[in-house]
Amino acid sequence: MTFCALFALQQNGILEIMEERSLGAILLESTSLTEEQLQQGLILQREKGIKLGEALVQLKFLRTEDILKALSIQLGFPYESKIEVETVDPALVEHLPINYAKDNEVLPLRKDNGTIVVAVADPTNFQVIDDLRLLFHSNIKPVIAGSYEIVNAINAVYNKTTDKGEKAMTDLEEGMEEIAEDFNEPVDLLDASDEAPIIRLVNSLMFRAVKQKASDIHIEPFERDLAVRFRIDGVLYDVMHPPKRAQNSIISRVKIMAGLNIAEKRIPQDGRIRIKIAGKDIDMRVSTIPTAFGESVVMRLLDKSAVLLDISTLGFIGKNLDYINEVIQRPHGIILVTGPTGSGKTTTLYSALSKINTQELKIITVEDPVEYQLPGINQMQVNPKIDLTFATGLRAFLRQDPDVIMVGEIRDKETAEIAIQASLTGHLVFSTLHTNDACSSITRLVDMGVEPFLVSSSVICIMAQRLVRSVCKDCARKYTPEEVELAKLGLKPEDLKGRQFYRPVGCPNCLETGYSGRTGIHEILMISDPVRSEIMKGSDASTIKKVAQSGGMKTLREDAAQKILMGWTTVEEVLSITQGDRD
Repeated sequence: MTFCALFALQQNGILEIMEERSLGAILLESTSLTEEQLQQGLILQREKGIKLGEALVQLKFLRTEDILKALSIQLGFPYESKIEVETVDPALVEHLPINYAKDNEVLPLRKDNGTIVVAVADPTNFQVIDDLRLLFHSNIKPVIAGSYEIVNAINAVYNKTTDKGEKAMTDLEEGMEEIAEDFNEPVDLLDASDEAPIIRLVNSLMFRAVKQKASDIHIEPFERDLAVRFRIDGVLYDVMHPPKRAQNSIISRVKIMAGLNIAEKRIPQDGRIRIKIAGKDIDMRVSTIPTAFGESVVMRLLDKSAVLLDISTLGFIGKNLDYINEVIQRPHGIILVTGPTGSGKTTTLYSALSKINTQELKIITVEDPVEYQLPGINQMQVNPKIDLTFATGLRAFLRQDPDVIMVGEIRDKETAEIAIQASLTGHLVFSTLHTNDACSSITRLVDMGVEPFLVSSSVICIMAQRLVRSVCKDCARKYTPEEVELAKLGLKPEDLKGRQFYRPVGCPNCLETGYSGRTGIHEILMISDPVRSEIMKGSDASTIKKVAQSGGMKTLREDAAQKILMGWTTVEEVLSITQGDRD
């Protein structure tokens, strides 16, 4: 901290406040944080060398907004939940380079009695405050705002100060319905080539999808209309219905952005769009298929900043977290992750690879497709047209002297046998299977034709996982569950021990759904000696599951029940996701 910043803080009495009250104490008083959760956050803070607030957000104990409000109390800076773009002084913005504003997440807002009021996402970054004081030759009054809110405001404000003639993305998002209504007006034939409304509409859809944290955009043609839906936290929501006559133009615009052939409408096509929205690098995987009423388009949004997550933030708790941290450090063996499409298998695998990725290890992956680029890891995409399959890619990998190999999916006997061979010759192999639970993966491999003794000697861990929606902390309502609900979860009234169940309500922050974000529930099968013995006998999945449970394995529903007791999710969500799980 510079002398100027120290002096300014001392003048405001902020240094004394920082000394008197710690952030942890304020959070315990002003939020739902417990002492136990605070201690876990402090441990993660020390292990990763990050700030306490960041650790608590990663552990999903609190939201970023909770941390900012607590910092506001600790430092004595005002907190602003919303930045009104219209009130920002453009004369101040002109003096601050946009790259500096984005890199440091700061935005000058207005002058107040000769003092510059500045929105900051990190109020403890006193160097930035000192820089702004020198830049504006004036005293600086910080106000705290969320990082996402500041970046959105920066994009809108700096866009308004340019002469490009384009609206800010926020204006596009707010005007989606008006843009769509433009197509209902009669258009002169000579003006039909004007595609500006189409471009604005598609840009608006993409921006709104990122803002609402959607994972997919669905553009679906029907007989009389065109439907646009977003998948948010695993659930599809209707967004808008553009006029049917705009269908071809909208789909063609998306195909042009994805580098696809707009003249070919008879066969499926796959492409990719790389764009930057609100300061975020977004990859969109685009898929088109012909249907009875036109081409159906699905765009999967891949946020590069969201994939490199720490294992401890993915929902692993207790022994499951210990198991996963231990097996990914082993020198050889096969680790399988199972679950349906969209259950977070790729995120889990990428997080595991990122945790063990060091200069001492050579890590190679073969995927279909490569969803995210991981620094320091060699990634290859399969291409069946030239006979580059999982099996051929895996066979080639063994000549590359790897330490760790990731195979996107084991689909056939050939891939399974090569993966087993790799694990038996000193390689750690990660892969996925599509099965309902962990124990079913054993029988799936045997059904593929792999000998049981090879499965028992090579596989070291199988993890089944699902994603459940996290209850919105802004609107969740506490209630006491009935014994019937507890029985469905395998819990007893004494298991509550003062813990509180939550019921989803709905508010503007969660789009009235009652849920915000998702977390994982897991079933981890460690291949112990008793389990290995059952595999050698050729036992079925239910027998293997009973043996594993007697050894301490928790099923998906049992793990989910613990997440309910911790206040992470709800009974309704768990029962709907784990309805096929039989204990």
